[in-house]
Amino acid sequence: MSKVLSAHAVSVDGYISGRTPDGVEEFGRGLGDAPMLFDWYMDGDTPSETFNGFKLSEPSARFFDAAASRVGATVAGRTTYQHSSNFGGGAPHPTAPLFVLSHGPVAGISEQQTLVTTGIEDAVAAARKVAGDKDVAIMGGGALTSALAADLVDEVILHQVPILLGGGRSFFQEVPKHVRLRLIEVIPAPGVTHLHYEVLR
Repeated sequence: MSKVLSAHAVSVDGYISGRTPDGVEEFGRGLGDAPMLFDWYMDGDTPSETFNGFKLSEPSARFFDAAASRVGATVAGRTTYQHSSNFGGGAPHPTAPLFVLSHGPVAGISEQQTLVTTGIEDAVAAARKVAGDKDVAIMGGGALTSALAADLVDEVILHQVPILLGGGRSFFQEVPKHVRLRLIEVIPAPGVTHLHYEVLR
């Protein structure tokens, strides 16, 4: 059976967005002049073999492409979907169809995207059917928290950027139980450390 994984760039203190000086959360950015959490996608000289336009450092490209090549479908929460400008009507992964998880209707859903309103279990099940023997990726802290609570997640990847944002939107929301992780791999790279965990059951 395919695995369910989640990968996201986070600050050292666990945020996926900071706040602008006027207090507004800005997805992927730090406070004031702090760097974006996604700068490492473009700061290198090694083109990604999976995502056109990405140029990463060699160790980041090797790790990132290995993980991305496993993905056959993606489940994203509504907040992540909206903060990402609806992914332009497509999907965050160039070859993996997108399933949007929400409690109700979502504006902007295209014919290339699938809305699931009946819970994380149904969203993952639908994504697995499409993914075949490939894995299902979960995007967004809310969707990941729901999937962890339902014992659906096999692996978590944190692309940890060396910055403390001190506020903003946390990646992990409150998990209703303890979740134990085992560190599988650590890849240090310019501007980011890739942390690969297995979820223990």
